Amino acid sequence: MEKARIIEIPRIVDERGNLSVVEEDGLVPFKIKRSYWIYDVPGGEHRGGHAYKENCEFIIALSGSFDIVIDDGNERNVFSLNRSYYGLYVPHGLWREMENFSTNSLALILSSTDYDVNDYIRNYNEYLAYKKNEE
Repeated sequence: MEKARIIEIPRIVDERGNLSVVEEDGLVPFKIKRSYWIYDVPGGEHRGGHAYKENCEFIIALSGSFDIVIDDGNERNVFSLNRSYYGLYVPHGLWREMENFSTNSLALILSSTDYDVNDYIRNYNEYLAYKKNEE
């Protein structure tokens, strides 16, 4: 299974303000079907807490910072996003949680599939069973 990884987003640095572009050809390793964003997360709250059977994601901290906990059923890794020119690629089949949102943080999520409630695994024990059956 693929592992989650940080991908640097190209920057055009300019004294008037910087610019970054995300395109699916080359940078994002999938065709982008959907995008959504998470914002106004109250202090101490968590987001996510699920895995996808098919959907892959590319997550960017457009503003502020937050941590993403990635769990493959055996190992947990924490990725801290706090720069708008880094994105986290999350392949399908990994449990993910988002936490430690700073004030006014803005998370952009690019997805490889349209929304499908049946693609979600929302219970961690069910996720572990799914992973065991996948082996």
